[in-house]
Amino acid sequence: MMQRYGFLVLLLPLWLAGCATHLPPATVHESQTTNIDNYEYLIGPGDTLNIFVWRNPEISGSFLVRPDGKITTSLVEDIEVSGKAPSALARDIETVLSKYIKDPIVTVSVSGFVGPFSEQVRVIGQATSPQAINYRKNMTLLDLMIEVGGLTEFAAGNRAKLIRVENGQQNQYDLEIADLIESGDISANVDLLPGDIVIIPESWF
Repeated sequence: MMQRYGFLVLLLPLWLAGCATHLPPATVHESQTTNIDNYEYLIGPGDTLNIFVWRNPEISGSFLVRPDGKITTSLVEDIEVSGKAPSALARDIETVLSKYIKDPIVTVSVSGFVGPFSEQVRVIGQATSPQAINYRKNMTLLDLMIEVGGLTEFAAGNRAKLIRVENGQQNQYDLEIADLIESGDISANVDLLPGDIVIIPESWF
């Protein structure tokens, strides 16, 4: 009897391995910014929106963008705001409010900038403080490395890669971060775009 149970115990890992399935890859959200000169801030979950409706202070106010990318105002529930520029959102709100108010004039400003995930720049691997960072217009690789505190002592900075989604395709570019930081080689500095991912591997020795 013990031999039979032992045989089943040996078979169990093989059976579990045969039943294992792979999760589908995460959806890739391409940034709407394809050139540093046409960058416009887009609203994201966690942002605080200050919405002012001219001559209607009772429906104006500050609203926190929920994790689902929506807000609720005193007149309209579940307005989709994530991924929109503040000016575009103002026009959308005017369209909605026109059902209740004659010729509404709306302005939208943002505080507590977070932005959508597709617009954030991420650093993973051998950075001192790997993290996701809010993109700023004209941000460069050097600006990013200052934000994350530079490289660790184990980093292979000149083997770093930049991953960027362009026209629905994932492209990879070589970076020479060690030359930029340690040697001051400004030619190694490059412009970044929202959604970029910088991967810094560990040195082999």
